[in-house]
Amino acid sequence: MRYRTLLFVAPGLAMLLSSAACGNEQANGNPAAEPSGTTSVQPSSSPAETLTIEVRASEQAPAESWTLTCDPPGGDHPKAAEACAALTKAKDPFKPVPKDQMCTHIYGGPEVATVKGTWDGEKIDAKFTRQDGCQLNRWTQVAPLFGDVPKVR
Repeated sequence: MRYRTLLFVAPGLAMLLSSAACGNEQANGNPAAEPSGTTSVQPSSSPAETLTIEVRASEQAPAESWTLTCDPPGGDHPKAAEACAALTKAKDPFKPVPKDQMCTHIYGGPEVATVKGTWDGEKIDAKFTRQDGCQLNRWTQVAPLFGDVPKVR
């Protein structure tokens, strides 16, 4: 029994002691002679976060389009503040549904939207539909981005 306890305690104790030995080279108040390996990157003047949103009631319907900027919310989007809030809240709002993702066969409607521009420093070229459960969920997460979509039903 004693050896089993030692077997489980020894690795944890060794890790604790080795991390304590590393310490902080600047703990004594003197600047480090060598870089500590941690760097911080200050954001440069990045391009404005501007999105162009194009929404259609169906693939064949005429498009409504807006521009949206966030921080502060602006552009000619009819609900800029709501759209920016939805984008900020959503996790990876422009990430497509993985090809191997299993989705329910829930049809949400023929509406289609494209979003192009820059968001969070990344180039965006995304398409949103309501063709199945996965796409419908993706659309719903950022629904204010698409304004009041005319219904075709």
